[in-house]
Amino acid sequence: MDKLSALPPLARLRAFEAAARLESFTVAADELHLTQTAVSKQIAALEEYLGVSLFERRNRAVFLTEEGRRLGRVVSVALSDIALEAARLRGATPSNELVLHCQLCEAFYWLMPRLSRFHERHPSLELRVISASAPLSEASEPFDIALQTSGRAAGTAQLAFSADDEVFPVASPDLIAGRTLPMSIAELNDLVRLVHRVTPQAWMDWDAWFAALSVKADAARRTMAFDSFPLVLQAAVAGQGVALGWRRSVEGMIAEGKLVRLCEESVHRADELSVYRGRRSDKEEAIEALLSWLRDELD
Repeated sequence: MDKLSALPPLARLRAFEAAARLESFTVAADELHLTQTAVSKQIAALEEYLGVSLFERRNRAVFLTEEGRRLGRVVSVALSDIALEAARLRGATPSNELVLHCQLCEAFYWLMPRLSRFHERHPSLELRVISASAPLSEASEPFDIALQTSGRAAGTAQLAFSADDEVFPVASPDLIAGRTLPMSIAELNDLVRLVHRVTPQAWMDWDAWFAALSVKADAARRTMAFDSFPLVLQAAVAGQGVALGWRRSVEGMIAEGKLVRLCEESVHRADELSVYRGRRSDKEEAIEALLSWLRDELD
C-alpha cells in the first residue's frame, strides 16, 4: 500500500498540531484564524480516522492522551521540516542562531550571569534568548531548547532532562536587622509573606513549603501577593517582606548581599526544572552543544 494513502488530510494535521502544542482548542483556533468549532471538528475527524482518542475533554479543558502526545511530536517535527525546506526553496537563508526559550525568572537571574561561559565554550554559535512568563505550550515561535519549571504545560515539546533545586525563605538584610540568624520557622510568622499567586499554581507556595517540612503553618500577620516571581524577589530586595527563594535564582543576590537566607530549613525538589527539545531538527550538532552546556551548568 502506498504510504501516502494513509496520510490524514493536512488541514486536520495542522489543527491537531496547534491544539496539541497549545493544549487548547480555543487558542489553536485563534492562531489558525478558525472557529473553535472548526478546530474541534477537524480533530474529531482525525480521531475517527485513526481510531484513537488524542485528547481527553474535561470541564471545558483538553489534555493530550499518550497517543496524542506521541503523534503531536511527530507531526510538529514534520510540519516544521516542511516549512524549513519550503523556505530554502524560496531562497530564504535559515538563521544560524540557536533559540533558547527560557522561563522569565530563570532567564533573568540564572541564565544571564552564565551566558558568557557559553560563548567562551562555543564562540561560533549564536544564541538568541526568548524569555516568557507563559507556559511553554503557549510559545509563539519555534525554539531549539526550552527551560521551565517542571509540571507546567509543555505541549508536544520533548523532555531532554530535569534538574533539582532547593527552596528556602529569603529577605533583605535591612528587614531582619537586629535579628539573630538562622531564624526559627516560628519567627517567620512575624514577617510579611510575599506571595507568588498564579492560576494554575505551578510553583510551590508557602502552604506547600510548610507541608513539605511537616510543619503546621500559622497564619501570617500580613501577606502581599504578586503575579510575577521576579516582582516577588524585587519586593524582597526592597525590604517589603519575606519570600520563598529558589536557590538557582537567588544565589547571585545572596552573594551580592541583596538577600539573606533566613533559616536552615529548606525543601529539596529533585526535578524542579525541565529542559526540553524543540521541534526543529536541522541543527542537531549545535543543539547537542547547547544541551551539554546546560547539563554542566545545572549539575
